[in-house]
Amino acid sequence: MKIVVIGGTGLIGSQLVARLTERGHDAVAAAPSTGVDTLTGEGVREALTGADVVVDVSNSPNWEDAAVLEFFETSTRTLLAAEAELGVGHHVALSVVGTQALSGAGYFRAKIAQEKLIRESPVPYSIVHATQFFEFIQSLAASSTVDGVVRVAPILLQPIASVDVAALVADVALGEPVGGIVEIAGPETFPLAEVIRMRLGDDAEIAVDPAVGYIGAAVEERTLVPGEGARLGQVRFESWLSSASGSQRA
Repeated sequence: MKIVVIGGTGLIGSQLVARLTERGHDAVAAAPSTGVDTLTGEGVREALTGADVVVDVSNSPNWEDAAVLEFFETSTRTLLAAEAELGVGHHVALSVVGTQALSGAGYFRAKIAQEKLIRESPVPYSIVHATQFFEFIQSLAASSTVDGVVRVAPILLQPIASVDVAALVADVALGEPVGGIVEIAGPETFPLAEVIRMRLGDDAEIAVDPAVGYIGAAVEERTLVPGEGARLGQVRFESWLSSASGSQRA
């Protein structure tokens, strides 16, 4: 089976390409660095010719409201138009658990727009909603730090290792289109403040503040955790922290 991975050179995409290749499939890493640009359309039709599945795990390099919206809308329209023309049988897109409830932030409005385009397309699809990745907890803490204090909302998080994201997205890509959303998450749920303390250490100064929200969006306690029936990864956060992956500065 030929599977084209858009964003195939990034954190998730590179692992996904490797996993699909190991399972005997022709996995193609598509990204600007490999000659495929979904914003300009360069190389898209050539890359997608003969593809059975297209998996979009790309992300915008710019999270400014207008820029991120343009990225997801333009990229998704480009892909879906080519897929419809070429007869691709399954479009898989990676998105975020809780997206529909996070419209207060420009990034999530862009993801909502992306998902709307996918649902309205004639191409059969599956949308994968993932929780926050282990690898991004440190950068989340950094972006939430003011005057040396990490300020976080009183919410729950069920983070997932990128290796598990790749494995679970691969399973979805190799299955039949679900015509809806598949949620994936890690095996454990924590208060956000606890996750950040585990990542930064006991010396970190962390304050729980209901006013801060999450990446600019208002949130409730369970906005970022999946519902029943989510597919769960196997890697536990503490094990990841003690591994070579967790010891690297993400």
